[in-house]
Amino acid sequence: MKKLNSKLKIVIIASSIGLVSLLSYGFVDSYFEVSKNLDIFATLFRELNIYYVDETNPGQLMKKGIDDMLASLDPYTNYIPESEIEDYRYMTTGQYGGIGALIHQEGDYVVISEPYEGFPAQKADLRAGDKILKVNDIDVKGKKSDDISKFLKGQANSSIKLLLEREGEKKPIEKTINREEIKIKSVSYYNMISPSIGYIKLTGFTENAANEVKEALLDLKKKPELKSLVFDLRGNPGGLLKEAIDIVNLFADKGTTVVSTKGKVKDWDNVHKALNNPVDLNIPIVVLVDRGSASASEIVSGSIQDLDRGVVIGQRSYGKGLVQQTRPLSYNAQLKVTVAKYYTPSGRCIQALDYSHRNEDGSVDKVPDSLISAFKTKNGRIVYDGGGIAPDIAVESDKYSALLQSLVTKNLIFNYATKYRVTHETIPAIKDFKLTDAEYDDFVSFLNTKEYDYTTKTEKALQELTDDAKADKTLDAIKAEMDALKTKISHNKKEDLVKYKPEIKQFLEEEIASRYYFQNGRLEASLKDDKELKEAIAVLNDTERYTKVLTTIVKAEKPMYNPEKTKLKDIHKRQSSEN
Repeated sequence: MKKLNSKLKIVIIASSIGLVSLLSYGFVDSYFEVSKNLDIFATLFRELNIYYVDETNPGQLMKKGIDDMLASLDPYTNYIPESEIEDYRYMTTGQYGGIGALIHQEGDYVVISEPYEGFPAQKADLRAGDKILKVNDIDVKGKKSDDISKFLKGQANSSIKLLLEREGEKKPIEKTINREEIKIKSVSYYNMISPSIGYIKLTGFTENAANEVKEALLDLKKKPELKSLVFDLRGNPGGLLKEAIDIVNLFADKGTTVVSTKGKVKDWDNVHKALNNPVDLNIPIVVLVDRGSASASEIVSGSIQDLDRGVVIGQRSYGKGLVQQTRPLSYNAQLKVTVAKYYTPSGRCIQALDYSHRNEDGSVDKVPDSLISAFKTKNGRIVYDGGGIAPDIAVESDKYSALLQSLVTKNLIFNYATKYRVTHETIPAIKDFKLTDAEYDDFVSFLNTKEYDYTTKTEKALQELTDDAKADKTLDAIKAEMDALKTKISHNKKEDLVKYKPEIKQFLEEEIASRYYFQNGRLEASLKDDKELKEAIAVLNDTERYTKVLTTIVKAEKPMYNPEKTKLKDIHKRQSSEN
C-alpha cells in the first residue's frame, strides 16, 4: 500500500511538472535554480558552522550574507531583522517610544544635541549640550551613541534616570524622565513669510503627512491676506507613496493622474489618481527642491511640474524613481524590496542610476544619454526623464568654506551655543535676533583654546599637483617654486575667521536660536538669508513672470546626474540619532 501511494505521488508530481512545464517552462527553470541554490546555501551554512576552526556567530554570518546579496541589487532593498523593526517603524510612521531628543558622540561621552519641544526631554528641562554621565546609575563613559540610544528608547510610561553634566553647573544634575510615545511631525514648520505668502516645510512622508500639510494649508488660508504658497521639500528623502499622492491631490482636481507604477509583478502596474476633493486649485505655488529631495519628494515636485500647477525652484533633485514595499519574513523580520518604478503624469521616470546594469567592478552608471527621452507637461513644456526633477528656475546651492565645515563637524559652533545659553537667559524673537560683532569676537576668543584645522580647495589642488610632479619625477626641478607657492596660499585662521564671518555668524545664530526656540527657531533663523526662498518670493510677487515660466515652451537641457551632496546644515542632525 505504501509503495502504491509512493508511486501515485510520483505520478502526480511528474504529471504536475509536465503540465507546468507546458504552461511555463521558464517558471519551472527559474524555480529549479532557486531551489538548487537554496539547498547549496543551506548545506554550506551548516557545514561552515560545524567545521570552521573558530566559533562562529550564525546570526551575524547570515545577516552579512543577506546584506551583501541585497547590496548587489540597489541601496533600497534591505533586510530588517526583528531587532531593527522599531527603527524601521520610526522611518515610516515618525513614531517611537523614548524621551524625544537627538544625541551625538563627543569624545568618551554622549551629549544631548537637541530636545524636541513638547516631549519628555524638554519637559524635564534637558538641554542641548548636557553630557550623559550615567543611565539608571550605570556609568556610560566610553559607550557609543548607539548604546545610549538603546537605553533611552523604551515603552511609553516607563521611566529612566539620567545623571548629567551641564555647562555652568558645578555639580552633576539628576533627572528622572517618563518616556512617551514620540510622534515627530512631518510638517516641521509653517507660517507667513511675507505679507501675502505662506510657507510650509515638509521633512518626510510618514503616515499622516498629507493631513498635516492639509491642516497647515487650511490654517494659513484663514488669513485673508494669503495669496500664494511656498512648499519646501529640500532635504526631504521621501517616504510613503500614498502620502505623496494625497499631497498633490490638495492642489489637483479629483481624478487627476498623479503617478503611475510599473513592476515585474503585474499587481504593481497601477495608475494612481487623486481620490479626494482638492483644497485649492488656484493658489500659485513654488516648490523648493535640492539634491537631498528624493523619492516621494520627487513624485510631488514632478507631478506639480508636469501638471503645470506650480513652479519648481532650487537644484536638480536626487533621482530616485524606485518604489519599495515591505514583505514579512520568518521570526518577525521584514524585507524592504524594490517592486516597481514610478512615472510622473507626463510619463517620465526620474531614476538617475541604472542598478540593473552594473559594471564589472560593481559600480553603477547614470542612465545613458541615448536612453534619456523628452516628455511634455500639460502646457507642452519639455521635461526629461533619467535624472531627477530639474527645477524650472535653478538657484546655485550655497558653497561653504572649509573653515566653517571644520567648526561644525568638530562641534565648536554647537559648544559655543551651549556656553552662550548659560550667560543669556533669553534672546529676542527670531526675526529680531542677530549676533553682535562683540559676541562674534567672543566666539573667536573661545576658539583660541580649541583644536581645529582644515584644508582649503587651493591647498588640496596644490597637494595633488605636488603628488603628480613626484610621480612624474619632476618635483625636484620645481620644488623651490612649489614651496614658495605653498607658503603663499597656506590658510591663516585669524584672517579666515574675518573673511568668512557672515556665513559663520549665520550658523551661530541658527544654533543659538535652537537653544531657546527649538526646531522651529532653528528653521526660522535659517530662512532669514535663504537664496532659494528669496527667489521664490520674487517669483510669487511677479504674476507675469510666474505665468510665463509655466506657459513658455523652451527646449530644456538634458539631465546631468549629480550625486547627493550633504548640505552643511544637515551634518549636525546626521551625526545625531533619535531617542
